[in-house]
Amino acid sequence: TPALAMTTVVTQPQPGTDAAVASDWQSGVFGCFEDTGVCVRGTFCYLCLGCQVAKDMNEFCLCGSSVALRTLYRTKYGIPGSILSDFLWLSCFSPCALCQLKRDINKRKSTNTF
Repeated sequence: TPALAMTTVVTQPQPGTDAAVASDWQSGVFGCFEDTGVCVRGTFCYLCLGCQVAKDMNEFCLCGSSVALRTLYRTKYGIPGSILSDFLWLSCFSPCALCQLKRDINKRKSTNTF
């Protein structure tokens, strides 16, 4: 009998499958004027803001500005996108993408949907 080959298939969760209701980002990547305090922290203390985001999500401090955390958050709330788009946003516009994530967390907290 031929040996059975073991294959591993890795799939990304689809938007809305883990979330109660699919949604979208509460603000755009470049919406810094919606919360200037977050924007100032993202500009002048990027690591501090990353730690705040990680703390909000009960993760390790240095994970706050990671692709994995952005993807986890996006998937949890059914926000459309992909790991590639998360990577590109964080690679090209790191402070803006992190500020967007923090603004979204703050808005969801204020509406008790976080």
